[in-house]
Amino acid sequence: MSENIKLSICIATLNRAAFIGETLDSIVSQVTDEVEVVIVDGASTDNTEEVVRGYQKKHACIRYFRLAAKGGVDRDYSRAVEWARGRYCWLFSDDDILLPGAIHAVLGSIESNYGLILVNSEIRSVDLSKVLKRCALDQREDRVYRAEDAEALFTDVASYLSFIGCVVIQKSLWDARDKESYFGTLFVHMGVIFQAPLACETLVLAKPFIAIRYGNAMWSGNSFGISLFKWPDLIWSFSAYSDRAKQAVSVREPWRSAAKLLIFRARGAYGPKEYEQFLAPRMHSRQSRLVAQMIARLPGTLVNLALCIYFSVFRRLHENAEIQLLDLRSSTFHYKKILK
Repeated sequence: MSENIKLSICIATLNRAAFIGETLDSIVSQVTDEVEVVIVDGASTDNTEEVVRGYQKKHACIRYFRLAAKGGVDRDYSRAVEWARGRYCWLFSDDDILLPGAIHAVLGSIESNYGLILVNSEIRSVDLSKVLKRCALDQREDRVYRAEDAEALFTDVASYLSFIGCVVIQKSLWDARDKESYFGTLFVHMGVIFQAPLACETLVLAKPFIAIRYGNAMWSGNSFGISLFKWPDLIWSFSAYSDRAKQAVSVREPWRSAAKLLIFRARGAYGPKEYEQFLAPRMHSRQSRLVAQMIARLPGTLVNLALCIYFSVFRRLHENAEIQLLDLRSSTFHYKKILK
């Protein structure tokens, strides 16, 4: 590890040529000689390498590793941390951007030797032009969680941590924890952080220093299986936390909710194929099977229109109404998409 490097910004990327340049612009404009950028490319088939190499020629802080074959996001982030030289690693995303002052704030926080630092963010539209939510994590001031606050930390931040780009972690802490058990979950950082209570202090920075491109995640096309199965299964696998805490983050079987199925139907993410793949093997009640099958076969355009009207009329009752509407308007079932 280089003694001069305090912070390694670790990025795992795949086919993000259209976005990673803007991400790097937001980073290199803030770096100091205490910061490096480690990029692991999982064998992109677009011109991601060309874009990154161009930045690498201009900025000595960038280290680029192109893999011979796709390793998966969990393995690729683990590789990035493995090759990092900094005392802390920021697991940053390959399409979002750092807001002004982000690196300065994190470098200042590092001086207090926290084991984990979580950076708040604002949620924007894919083109970053519209702010959908000012603070992804509803926290008004910086907060320190001590080792004995492990349950509160889990309850307060686990949902937000579905976004990996907020995680700044001591490299020694990452290295000491089990990672391989969480390869394939898509959330290896969650496993590292919550497999057992942290013995160190965690700092949560309340001010947003990241702009997230909402709806641009690589796994958006598989949102039904990830949101209703992979994510809750992961949350409920953490034995160190109470059922009450886990319930606060995710219900155990969200796929049993007809309302959830209707929302995913309206988004175009749930239909007969998903019913057969995910629900048919799990639903043993005749009534629940009939309801799930019926929703899977409802006209998606009508469900989409109904929910668009609902969230437009009652948006004040729903904190994330703007985000719900964005998902619905992005669906192939939205009438504007159909009329094109």
